[in-house]
This record gives sequence, C-alpha cells and structure tokens, in this order.
Amino acid sequence: MKKVIVIGGGPAGMMAAITSAKNGNEVILIEGNDRLGKKLFITGKGRCNVTNAKDISEFFEYIPGNPYFLYSALYTYTNQDVMNFFEGKNIKLKVERGDRVFPLSDKSSDIIKGLENELNDLGVKIYLKSKVSDIVIEDSTVKAVVLENNQKVSGDHFIIATGGKSYPLTGSRGEGYKFAQKLGHKIVSLKPSLVPIELKEDWVKELMGLSLKNVQVKLISSKDKKVQYKEQGEMLFTHFGISGPLILSASRYVKDNIPMEISINLKPALDNQELDKRIQKDFQKFLNKDFKNSLDELLPKKLIPIIINLSGIDENKKVNSITKEERKRLVELIQNLTFTVKGLRPIEEAIVTAGGIDTKEIDPSTMKSKLISNISFAGEVMDVDAFTGGYNVQIALSTGYIAGTSI
Repeated sequence: MKKVIVIGGGPAGMMAAITSAKNGNEVILIEGNDRLGKKLFITGKGRCNVTNAKDISEFFEYIPGNPYFLYSALYTYTNQDVMNFFEGKNIKLKVERGDRVFPLSDKSSDIIKGLENELNDLGVKIYLKSKVSDIVIEDSTVKAVVLENNQKVSGDHFIIATGGKSYPLTGSRGEGYKFAQKLGHKIVSLKPSLVPIELKEDWVKELMGLSLKNVQVKLISSKDKKVQYKEQGEMLFTHFGISGPLILSASRYVKDNIPMEISINLKPALDNQELDKRIQKDFQKFLNKDFKNSLDELLPKKLIPIIINLSGIDENKKVNSITKEERKRLVELIQNLTFTVKGLRPIEEAIVTAGGIDTKEIDPSTMKSKLISNISFAGEVMDVDAFTGGYNVQIALSTGYIAGTSI
C-alpha cells in the first residue's frame, strides 16, 4: 500500500483518487476551494455535460489538442464506463443533441455528489481550503507538498490534477504548471481555447444579443483564403464580437499574428439559385414596398439594417425596381457575411486551456512523468484539449482513471 497525494479536486483529481483508493492505497485529495468540483459545477451551463455518447473511436475528431496521446486513456476508461459509473450511483443520464450526455435531473451537483460519495465510501481523506504552495524534491523524487499554512503533507506518489488557467474563479490559476516546471517539465505555451472571438467591425455592437441558429461559420486565413474551420450550428453576437458553440470551437484555430476572417452563411440550406428564388418570391409579395420593409420574413430584425447598409442598395428603393445585379449582391452578402478577427478574449474567459505540460514527457499508458518516477498528471494541466460536447470532461475522467490505477 502506498500513500498517494492527489492535488486538485476537479473531475480528473476525484477520479484519480477514487481509482487509487480502489487499488488499496491510502489517498489524500487536496483541494484549494471550499468544495470539490467547482468548475464541473458550471459545465454545460450548470447541467454538466459529463461525456458524449458517440463511439469512442469518433472522439479523436473532436480533440484538436494531442488526440493520439489520449488513445490509451480513452480506450481504457471509455464514455460507456463513465456512464456506467454514474448510473451505478443511481444517477440517471440522458442523451441530447450532438450525443451530449447530461444527468436526467439537469443538475451538475448530482454528478459531483456521485463522485464525492464514492470518495467517502472508499475512505479518501479530503483536504478542502488547502492550497498547495510548493513541492519538496529530494534525490529526483517528490517527498511532500507544502500547503499555504506551511503544513507538509508527505507521500509515496503524487498526482497533479490542478486544471488549466481558464476560469480562475473556480480555482484554475495555473499552479500545476509551476510545479511541473520545478520538476523539469516543459510547458507548451498556454492559450485560450473554446473562447469568444473579438471582431474589428464597430457595427457588430448593433447586433449584440442576437442569436443565430442553423448558420454555417467558416474561419478563413485572410491571405491565402484557406478555410481553417467550417461547421454549422448556433452562434451569438456580443458587445465585443461573437460567441456561442460554433464560435467557441472555431476559436481553437485562431492563430496569433495571422490575419483571419469569419464568414457566416445565414442560409446554408439554400444554394445561390435557391436563395435568389426565395428573395424574388419575397420581393413579389412586397412588390410595392421599400427595400427596407421587404426582408422581415428572410432575416432577423436586428440584422436587416446591417445587411441593407452592406448591400449598397438604397433602403428606400422600391422592391420592384431592384436590379438583378443588386439581387445577386444581396445573395452573396447573405451567404458570405464577413467579419475581421481582432483576436481572442482573455484566457480567463476560456472554457479550457490549450497548451500545458508537454505530453512528450508523460507516459500515455500510465500518465506518469518520464522525468520523475513518483509523479503523475491528469486532466487539463497537460497539453490536451477538446471541443465542447462532453469531450473535455471525458478526458479528465479517463486520464484521472489511468493515473490512479497506474501507481
């Protein structure tokens, strides 16, 4: 039996503590917050998107950050294992759009309670309000961690599961990177992932609060016009730019110092000819009206003045006098409403952190450090990240499981 110290009480840390305790180890779980799973509490808008029901082989398409490093972890502890775990705790689950899995109750607290109950049943000692300030290394081995109150907690094996640097109010302040660097690990530069995008156009403020569904978004390199990301779904305009599921995923492909554009197709179900016919039909219906009063059935009210302005068509022009060339321009605009990317919102506003402890220095089959024999890592502290849809929580639970069982 070993004394195992787990630093971080998020999903990765809790699962690491659970599996380590199941293997007969004495486990202490150290968490800086006054409760466990604080970030988990707000995932899925407070409903906790705990995993995804897709076949596990499909997960890698949704993991832009080092997917193949996670191959062993995801196949060892799959999404089905996660669902079985919670349903075994009498927490009923449901599958929603995009194969997202939520608790039937829509309460993230149920997921956290299921993990907490397992920790308590296994006799894991939980230290809350206990921030680790330092680690003690002797002869290339970690001997203890030092808490902020100067208390030393010694152990035989240590698991760092401190999360990333996004959402600092939930306790993710990046301490794990500092500890890893002290151990000699390389940190791949951190950047926000799944974060809103700021736009340069001032008029975007006029669209604040407008939500669009079933639109297609393309992220394009301005110079070579290569499409970096393309997907259909929902988005939202904000006071600084754009957000929503589509945009958060697109943000993963925004690169520093590379000019980029966002193109929105407001009617992706229609090709050019079909959209032109639809516009002609509306124009026929509003034959004697001004152009500004002819788009109500085609576009959201907030968007109409913007489209009219960008089209270059006089808003007071009668619909029956709009030319074929002007109509063609309108079609192009509706299918290719383009914005200039200014940058990403700060990492503190990101859902997850891209970058982190270099995965080349971690054994993917055990999550153990290749540099220090009695250290393992789990979750977002490593250079791994995925899109929304339950993939990030699954990664946390799978890597936590592997770290806890491989001591």
